[in-house]
Order: sequence, then C-alpha cells, then structure tokens
Amino acid sequence: MKEHHELVSQLAKPGQEIIDELTPMQAYALHMAIGVSGEAGELLDTIKKFAIYQKPLDFTNLIEELGDIEFYLQGIRQAFCIDREDVLQANIQKLRKRYGQNYSNAAAQRRADKCPPCNDNCDQGRTCPAREL
Repeated sequence: MKEHHELVSQLAKPGQEIIDELTPMQAYALHMAIGVSGEAGELLDTIKKFAIYQKPLDFTNLIEELGDIEFYLQGIRQAFCIDREDVLQANIQKLRKRYGQNYSNAAAQRRADKCPPCNDNCDQGRTCPAREL
C-alpha cells in the first residue's frame, strides 16, 4: 500500500541521524540489548526442537545459550551500575504484587502491578482488565 510506504518514509528516523546522535554508552547498551535478543532467539530454537520436534533436549546447548544471555544481561547491568540482586528483588516484589502467593489466570490478566485500582474516571482510554473480571 503506497500510503503506508510513504508513512514509513516520513516517520522512520534516518540512519545517519541515529549514528550522529548515538553516544558510546548508548551504542554499548544497544549492543548488549541486541545480544540478549539474539541469544533469546537461539534459546527459543533449542526449546522449539525439544518441545515441537520432539528431539532430545540439547542440554549442552541450553546451558550455552543461557550463559550467553547472562553475559549480555551482565553487560547491561554493569553499564547502568545495577546489581543482579537488585533486579531479582524488584522482580520478586513485582510478581508478589501481581500474583500474591499463587498463580492464577485472573491475576495474570489483571496485572495489579501495572494497573492502578480502577475508578470510573480512568483516563487510560481503554477498558480496565480488572473491571472485566
């Protein structure tokens, strides 16, 4: 569709502008984040072969891919001076707020850690998932 093609041309940030504005710190952080994404794809492929193709789990590769992800995550944490323990503690707090002590589909849909208590004047422009339950 021509309109969409033109829209992308108008709205996509030009590559040279990205290069001109990118700091070394931003480039490093981008490298680490791209690394996490790439390695997550490789981990997914390992699990896909096990779960979908019914192949034996390549445990050596599983550990390798998890290690690669840890490498890139550690790079991100170091770049922003974040301790792994702080990340894990924040995740525990988020999941406890979302689920309490036990998983439920209703809690997963409600996402109490993301959605403030509902009121009739909700300005989020959407139906609050908590009201639908």
